[in-house]
Amino acid sequence: MVLATAVNENLANISNYLIYSAMAVYLLAMLAHCFEWTFGSRGAVARRSAEQGGSLAEAAAAARPGARKVTVTMASADGGTATLTRTALADAGDVVVTSGRGDDETDGPGAAGTDQQADLLGRMAVSLTVLGGLLHAAGVLTRGLSVMRWPWGNMYEFSCAFALAAVAAYLVLLALGKKVRWLGLPVVLAALLTLGLAVTVLYTDSEQLVPALHSYWLAIHVSGAIICSGAMYAAFVATALYLLKDAYDKRVAAGRTTGPLGTPASVWQRLPAASTLDKLAYRINAVVFPFWTFTIIAGAIWAEDAWGKYWEWDPKETWAFITWVAYAAYLHARATAGWKGRKAAYLALLAFACFLFNYYGVNIFVTGKHSYAGVG
Repeated sequence: MVLATAVNENLANISNYLIYSAMAVYLLAMLAHCFEWTFGSRGAVARRSAEQGGSLAEAAAAARPGARKVTVTMASADGGTATLTRTALADAGDVVVTSGRGDDETDGPGAAGTDQQADLLGRMAVSLTVLGGLLHAAGVLTRGLSVMRWPWGNMYEFSCAFALAAVAAYLVLLALGKKVRWLGLPVVLAALLTLGLAVTVLYTDSEQLVPALHSYWLAIHVSGAIICSGAMYAAFVATALYLLKDAYDKRVAAGRTTGPLGTPASVWQRLPAASTLDKLAYRINAVVFPFWTFTIIAGAIWAEDAWGKYWEWDPKETWAFITWVAYAAYLHARATAGWKGRKAAYLALLAFACFLFNYYGVNIFVTGKHSYAGVG
């Protein structure tokens, strides 16, 4: 049995200030990411092409290492010769990337367009995201210290932890050398929206937990759910962008000049290839699925310890299982040749929708043993 302790109001207030400070820094990071995409929308390659009157394909080829001029001499009908000089686009056997960024390019939308100003803004955005993440983590930590417990006993606390997990997942991918700076904008935007909802709609004062939550399983079960939620969000973003990039590629093949929803083509040209986005989403989901399985099992063990039964088909338990089934179906579909690509991606979106409903819908609108939202 864990004895209740008094709430440290000073630490609770400091936690609130830190969360608001993190939101302010995230806002600056989001603006920097937006400017990166905006100022890098044409890039140096496209500008050189426009200034010199050449085609974008030739300008891009000229910018690549090893590009060279090729001169071809042909005999004309009247006995003379004609000389044609142009930039070689590729050597025999070279792989030509027609959409998306090559793996040898510097990371980031700005760098993808070889725009130094936009690339600098992207690097600033990452630095601001790191600073915001540190403030965010300190806010979550001081919230827990204010009552000397794990800081995810209600929806406000879980939302703060979920947003932190999403940012952390993004930063970990960067730290591992993955070229995913393009994930920065949607991740920071999601963190801002989640924290905004948390501090306005879901906020509750720092207080002690209900008796059922006084268990070491809180650290195991809920921590697992938080880590999984952050990774699932990163996979969701990659899946959504894959579908949009794939739609853009099809529009290009059909001779259209704008991207999905009327967006400029440059936006989609600066993303990785559709297959890269699809592969990233699959790998994240494949890695996180065993952790989600463990989280459900840990919850069942906790339920037996708290209520005497491993499973009672409580709404939260039911939707956690539905989410598990949806992700299992997605992974199975990816292992089946006929369900690769867009069909499997739709299943991934459905699985993430189940996760969101399990969190927001069940916690707020459905009454059950897991009704610890602290709102309404």
